Amino acid sequence: MGPFYTLSMLTRGSLGPGAGRPRSRGASDCSRSVPHRPPMHMSAIAVTTTRCSHRNRRLRCRRAAAAAATPLAFREGAETKPDLSLGVQEQAEAFRRSQAQRLSSRRGWAALDKKSNLTPWSHFPGELRARQVDIRVTHNGLCHTDLHMRDDDWGLSKFPFIPGHEVVGEVVAVGESVDSVRPGDRVGLGWIADSCRRCLACLRGQENICEHGYTGLIVEGNHGGFQETCRAHADFLYRIPDDLDSASAAPLLCAGVTVYAPLRRYLRVPGSRVGVLGVGGLGHLAVQFANKMGADVTALDISADKETESKQLGAHAFRTWNDAVGEAGLQGHFDLLLNCASANISTAQLLALLKNGGTLVQVGIPGGGATMTVPLQALVFGQKLVAGSVVGGRADMQEMLTFAGTHGVRPMVETMPLSQVNQAMKRVAEGKARYRIVLISDWE
Repeated sequence: MGPFYTLSMLTRGSLGPGAGRPRSRGASDCSRSVPHRPPMHMSAIAVTTTRCSHRNRRLRCRRAAAAAATPLAFREGAETKPDLSLGVQEQAEAFRRSQAQRLSSRRGWAALDKKSNLTPWSHFPGELRARQVDIRVTHNGLCHTDLHMRDDDWGLSKFPFIPGHEVVGEVVAVGESVDSVRPGDRVGLGWIADSCRRCLACLRGQENICEHGYTGLIVEGNHGGFQETCRAHADFLYRIPDDLDSASAAPLLCAGVTVYAPLRRYLRVPGSRVGVLGVGGLGHLAVQFANKMGADVTALDISADKETESKQLGAHAFRTWNDAVGEAGLQGHFDLLLNCASANISTAQLLALLKNGGTLVQVGIPGGGATMTVPLQALVFGQKLVAGSVVGGRADMQEMLTFAGTHGVRPMVETMPLSQVNQAMKRVAEGKARYRIVLISDWE
C-alpha cells in the first residue's frame, strides 16, 4: 500500500518539500475550500497522491537527464543557458543551433574602405539555405578586377566586402535540394553568383547577359573567395576537371572564360587571323585558346620583351603596338581583334587593323568611365563590327574548363599565401605579375 496522507496535508500539496509538516493556523482544510464537493474516500486520495508523486519523480528525472545530456560547453559559460523544461531531443537541437551559429563566423580579408589595404575581418552568413553550398577555399586567382572593386573604380562596390572571384575549393556543406555537388567535390566559382534563370539569355546558358541583370560575386557588398569558407549558389559552381590542378584552374574562372567566350562566338573559320592586344593576365590565355581553336595568332603588346613568351604560348607572330599601327603596320590584317588591354586606346587605330567585315571585341575595361569614339565611315563602309564581351555564362564556363583540360591551356602563375594579399595586389598594380597571381589559403 502506498504512503498515507491526511486530507489537511493535501491542501498544501503533498509532493512539495513541506509535505508532512504541520499546516499553518490560517490554512483551511480541503472541505472548507471546496464545500460543493463531497469528501473523498481516503483510499482514492492515496492512489491519486501516489500517481502525482510518480509523475513528479519522472519529471525530475527527465530534467536531470536533459541537463546531463547537454554538452559541458553549452552548460558552462555559454551565453544561452539550457532550458531544463525541454526534453533531451529539444536540448540537443538547441545546442546544435547554438554551435552552428558560433561556427558560422567566417574569417576573410576584406576591403573596409575605398582604396584601403585589405584587413582581417569576420562576418556571419546566416543559416545555409536551400540550393546553397559552403566551400572551403584553397586557391584564389587575383584579378585586376579585384583592384578595381577595392578602389570602387566602377561605382559598384559597397564596403566592407571580401574580394576574390576566381575561387577553387572543396565542398564542405550543401543545403536542401542540392544534387549537383556533394561534400568532398572540387569546384570552382567565378564572377557570376546568380541570375534570374528565366529569361531567354539565361535559358541559353548566357547568364552573363541576363535580361534582368546577374548578381556579381563581389558586387554591392557581396563576399568573394578571400575567406576561409565561401558560400555560393549550387547552380553557379563548376566541377574542376581532374587534369586541371587547382592553381591553374583558378585564373580560368574569370580570365579564362572572359577570352574564351568571345573567341568561341566570333572565331568562325579555322585559319582566321586573330590579333590579341595586351599579353597580360587576359591576353596570354587568349593566345593559347586562339591557337588551339585553329587560328593564325598574332600577339600585340607595348613591350617588346614579351615576344619570346608570346610565341611559346602559341602566337605565330609578335608585333609591338607602335609597329602594328605605324606606316608599315598591320592595317587591314585581322579577321578578329581581341583587345585585352585595360587602357584607353584609339578606336580608329583598332578598327584600322581589321579587314573589311572584321570584328573588334573589347574585353579589357579601363577604369574611370572610359568611352569609345567610333569613326562611322570606317565602321559602315568596311562593314566592321565592334562588340563587347563580359566573362561568360554557365555553358561557356563548363565548356571552357573542359577545353582547357583537354588541350593543355594553362595560365602562367605565381603563387603567394593569402596572408600576403596586399603585397600581391601591389605587384598586380605595378604590372609585375607574370601573368597571374594565385593566392593559396594559409589560415591557421
